[in-house]
Amino acid sequence: MAPVPGSGLAKGLAVTLRTMTKKTVTVQYPDAQPELPPRTRGVIGLFEENCTVCMLCARECPDWCIYIDSHKETVPAATPGGRDRSRNVLDRFAIDFALCMYCGICIEVCPFDALFWSPEFEYAETDIRDLTHERDKLREWMWTVPAPPALDPGAEEPKELAAARKAADKLAAQQQADQSEKPDRPGQADQSGQPDRPGQEDRP
Repeated sequence: MAPVPGSGLAKGLAVTLRTMTKKTVTVQYPDAQPELPPRTRGVIGLFEENCTVCMLCARECPDWCIYIDSHKETVPAATPGGRDRSRNVLDRFAIDFALCMYCGICIEVCPFDALFWSPEFEYAETDIRDLTHERDKLREWMWTVPAPPALDPGAEEPKELAAARKAADKLAAQQQADQSEKPDRPGQADQSGQPDRPGQEDRP
């Protein structure tokens, strides 16, 4: 059966009319910013204070786009007779976002929470060399990292918090017991009724 002349045009106009009556879903970017999901993978921020230069993120990166340089410094002993310690000091931490595949492995393997996802995505450059962000730039991205979601009120307390609270309660109880055992003031009489004088020796 031969198609009716003009049927294709009629179908196209019908689709156009149906679309015109629906609400548009197009976001007029950049005049209107899109509403991004909380776990958007935009750019990676560095919290430098938590970085211990363990190199785990650089070793696990599939693209080898993380560059880390460091040096060792000697830390004097905290107590007399103690042994000096050495620690790594971060000199350079850079991420080449021209190579990054945004897999998030570096953030997942970091044992000290030094890397975080930021939803910011407006960092395009005209020169590809400018896509290598040094640690100062990575630190600036930390200000755009959203706060973590609130914990479920019915969830079990993390073991780390429970252990820390238990240790704090034990220390507070020990300090309270030590204060209760100390005399209120020097020279206070003991249970025998004799004053407690410095240098006094027990006599039979």
